[in-house]
Amino acid sequence: MPLLMITGHPCSGKTTVATKLKDALEEKIKASGLDMKVELVNDERLNIAKETYREAKTEKATRGAQMSAVKKLLARDTIVILDNLTYIKGFRYQLFCEAKAIRTNSCVVQVGAPVDLCKEWNAQMLAKGENGWAPDLFDALVFRYEEPNGMSRWDSPLYAVSYDDTTLPVDEIWDTLVLQRPKPPNQATLLKAATPTNYLFELDRITQEIVTAVLELQKVNPGGAVKVKEYPVKVELPYKPLSIAQLQRIRRTYIALNKMKNVETSRVPIMFIEYLNKNFERDD
Repeated sequence: MPLLMITGHPCSGKTTVATKLKDALEEKIKASGLDMKVELVNDERLNIAKETYREAKTEKATRGAQMSAVKKLLARDTIVILDNLTYIKGFRYQLFCEAKAIRTNSCVVQVGAPVDLCKEWNAQMLAKGENGWAPDLFDALVFRYEEPNGMSRWDSPLYAVSYDDTTLPVDEIWDTLVLQRPKPPNQATLLKAATPTNYLFELDRITQEIVTAVLELQKVNPGGAVKVKEYPVKVELPYKPLSIAQLQRIRRTYIALNKMKNVETSRVPIMFIEYLNKNFERDD
């Protein structure tokens, strides 16, 4: 279903607003009798550390994990709220295209607060030992912030709210996301299936990459949930060692079952990790 993008400076009150919107939209769903749900996606849910925003390479991986999580959850019966900095206009454009490609609506909610106040709140969090931003990273993110523009189609509709607003534009957002008919996708946003040759190559490469990563991870993890690269789904390592032969057997079976599907390659890692987890459970 629809996508709601939260944006704003660090420590501006985005999570507070996102949580209030989630509760309000769930009340709307209940009152309307629609069979829908609301999913809140944020860095805490994805186990993304704040330090990943320091370097371009790690931040790129972070945005990839956020994008994968959103794409996985976008469905006809789900409103997805991305509670994130979402401070790069190119990233907001990508998210807009993902929503439009599956014929659903999107909007942007910008949470505003004075930078000095945001900095003060961040300092208070750090003083309490909470998960705040390093001061230099905070300043860098404020400097790099690209304000949304309601005249741009990917930032529209744009709802600006203040950190201290007692009421939020819930009715307007509900109308935008649920009641309005989605605009048809154009050729630029239509999802294109990978060519069969390229898909098989990526299927082989990605699954082998994950198997190699799992073998390395179990050397330092006796078992339990572990994160593989930037992927939002964790591998549930069993508490008994996995052999190369065992993992390769599972991998070959997965490839045989999926080589004719030709799905988007961005979905392959999540699907394969989930398949691994199911097989690990079966072997316990």
